[in-house]
Amino acid sequence: MNKYMQMAIEEARHGIRGGEGGPFGAAVVKEGIVIGRGHNRVVGSHDPTAHGEVQAIRDATARLGTHDLTGCDIYTTGEPCHMCLCACLWANIRRVYYGCTIKDNALIGFRDDHFNDLFAGRDKLGDYLVEMDRDACLELFDEYRKMPHEKY
Repeated sequence: MNKYMQMAIEEARHGIRGGEGGPFGAAVVKEGIVIGRGHNRVVGSHDPTAHGEVQAIRDATARLGTHDLTGCDIYTTGEPCHMCLCACLWANIRRVYYGCTIKDNALIGFRDDHFNDLFAGRDKLGDYLVEMDRDACLELFDEYRKMPHEKY
């Protein structure tokens, strides 16, 4: 398994075990160094924008003191929703590596597929989105599905 995806999974586990939100964790990497991490905090912070990717981008930009993450990649446990995908594009993230798909997100109660149908356009991104380590992320999703959690 990719070591950065493992970090994203660990970040997501921290969040779900703390009751902060869904099983979505992310790590921003630049030149082989993790410069930002984050996990879903929607429930814990009462903030619908506190998704794992957004939290990791906020962490990375704060650490670097810039809004521009040119040359960075992000590793995330779930294929980004459109909000997170746009945040990655706005931050100039070079590539997005994700574990579970939009369809997998629906299996654990998330409605990303609805927004994906509504906004579409992923087919225009070429190789910007890269699936990896799906089986490991599915294990994380299964752990989340089996534990008590707030549905949102």
